[in-house]
Amino acid sequence: MPTLLTRIVKFGCGALALASASLFSAAVVAQPASHPFYVATRGETAGAPGTIIRIARMVTSPPGAIAYRVLYRSRGMRNEPIAASGVIIVPIAAAPPDGRKVVAWAHPTSGVVPHCAPSLAFFLYNQIHGLDEMIARGFVVVATDYPGLGTPGPHPYLVGTSEGRSVLDSVRAARQIPGVGAVRDFTVWGHSQGGQAALFTGMLARSYAPDLTLRGVAAAAPATDLLALLQDDSGTVGGNNLAAMALWSWTRVYGAPLGGVVEPDAMPTVDALANVCIESIQDILLRGVIGRPLTRSFLADPKFYQSQPWRQLLITNSPGTLPGRVPVFIAQGLSDETVRSAVTFKYMRRLCRAGSPVALAVLPNAGHAFIARDTAAQAVDWMARRFANLLPRNDCGRVPGIVQAKLTSGANP
Repeated sequence: MPTLLTRIVKFGCGALALASASLFSAAVVAQPASHPFYVATRGETAGAPGTIIRIARMVTSPPGAIAYRVLYRSRGMRNEPIAASGVIIVPIAAAPPDGRKVVAWAHPTSGVVPHCAPSLAFFLYNQIHGLDEMIARGFVVVATDYPGLGTPGPHPYLVGTSEGRSVLDSVRAARQIPGVGAVRDFTVWGHSQGGQAALFTGMLARSYAPDLTLRGVAAAAPATDLLALLQDDSGTVGGNNLAAMALWSWTRVYGAPLGGVVEPDAMPTVDALANVCIESIQDILLRGVIGRPLTRSFLADPKFYQSQPWRQLLITNSPGTLPGRVPVFIAQGLSDETVRSAVTFKYMRRLCRAGSPVALAVLPNAGHAFIARDTAAQAVDWMARRFANLLPRNDCGRVPGIVQAKLTSGANP
């Protein structure tokens, strides 16, 4: 009989990985969604992206650092002024003479409504993989919530441009805090949805934030080809959960019609799932129970992704290659049943052909939930080398051999 841990991992909403750190801790408790810190007036959102609306010291901070909750200005899906929230973590140790480098953490799926913001979670620091090492190396760590999490929703779930802008503006916000000493050099490190956000950050950095200098993009099991991933996960419990969140969000932020896509009797379940965060073991199990009816009745059109506007939205939010040969670190588990390794390797080959040097970390027995945790040390070391202007490792030639070994073993790539 599978253990509780096995059932949780096999539930497989890889984006459920945000809760992975909580497997060995108490449940995460969120503050109410109406917390006044997160609500900004139209007048307050007016201003340059990345400037701070308000800031407050967090009640608790990770060892060796001081953490701040921050509300900052950004740009929405239609380039309109918005507020975004997050946490900025600053080492206590004195800043080096040349200032502090910045690492932007892009979180995996936490939910699609405001109270699911990671900055509201008591155990946020456990969920930023590699945080202790980043603090020890003197990096400022910024962790955006993404728009619509913390701030009024809905959250544009898996909408790459929205995520990327909020990441870039969080780096700008860190540079606004007096005495922090954050420089313009930064890297971005993300997992699953956050891997997609990290890649979109790389795509947007040069045009959206020319005042910043991107040194590299690190992504663990990133959501790349959304169309392929949706097809791969179709009909599974985890796949139904992810699809339900995406459909719920996109019909609200894009106005895409759900008529003929979702069975009417499934809508109460979809609505219920949209209001449950992914922050603890209890949440994961609860989502499994709430989402169980979707195994009987969910999609009126199981191939809705072949119809417009859904197909184009999936393509639009699938990251492309990065400009300027930006170096990339990719981590992938060969046992990942949510973000299949074949999809990640295909995307890596695109990056290689476009000229990006790609460092690859592959764990043969790793699934989706723990890949960022288990490769965090490698990712942080890679980012430190990027900040030191050392030649990036390039594993582009290894991809065919890795895929062949996977196929030879008889496992599904």
